[in-house]
Amino acid sequence: MIKVPGSCGELAQGIFNGRNMLITCPINWYSAVTAKQAKAPAGDKNKNCKSYAAVELLLKRYGQMLPVELQIQSDLPRGKGMASSSADIAASCQAVAKLLGKDLGEDEIKDIALAIEPTDGVFFSGIVAFDHIKGGVRQSLGDPPPIRIAVFDFGGEVDTITFNNNLDLTRIKNEKQLDFNEAYELIKEGLVSANPVLIGKGATISALANQKILPKPQLEKMIIEGNKYGALGVNVAHSGTVAGVLFDKSMLFEYDECVQAVLSACKNVNYLGAADMVPGGIIDEA
Repeated sequence: MIKVPGSCGELAQGIFNGRNMLITCPINWYSAVTAKQAKAPAGDKNKNCKSYAAVELLLKRYGQMLPVELQIQSDLPRGKGMASSSADIAASCQAVAKLLGKDLGEDEIKDIALAIEPTDGVFFSGIVAFDHIKGGVRQSLGDPPPIRIAVFDFGGEVDTITFNNNLDLTRIKNEKQLDFNEAYELIKEGLVSANPVLIGKGATISALANQKILPKPQLEKMIIEGNKYGALGVNVAHSGTVAGVLFDKSMLFEYDECVQAVLSACKNVNYLGAADMVPGGIIDEA
């Protein structure tokens, strides 16, 4: 079985030095995939599945015609900005590569995933800043300090491909470059120095800047309530519907009280559960 973490949105997302970038926020909610040889090619039901499309590209790379069956188990809700498709695709490709007696590198998975859609970098080790549109830039920023996230959903779904094809998106992102640059530097310093406070500040800056792109009603109320109960700040899915209230696991905080306060203050927001930030990467549970 191959496992890849999903995400609670991103720690930050925007334009940095003229390139689209996101900073990953992998969590301990996973997509787990097992691959086996099938008796016949996948039926019509699976032809539009992103994971099967990625596997088809992988098999073509190796000149294989092997029909495969994927068994996918996921902790991740769809269409929420939690990297469900990215995790599925990465785990599926590595599971099929293993079936073929091969081991894919992270960059090989990146190339296949980006051929399907803009992708989150949760399959890269650690926390990375990553060009999720073209994949030309990847910067390793280190491993996360102990951070717990209260994951909330503002409702609805966002289609990754449709969102990123918005012609007005680049203009708005360019207007917010200074915000992303500040967020990036704070998060980078926070990861290098294992300082969750800086990570929370940077994530909150990026979350608020994104209100001009994909607004989340009552996000400011969520920030206020989080501050009352010892939270570091918030992060969001910049092209999704979830937001996270971040807590330093090494410090005292009132987690359950905060969750209830957010639910009382922010109407029509659902609590999805608690998650811990983890290093990204591919896990082989053979």
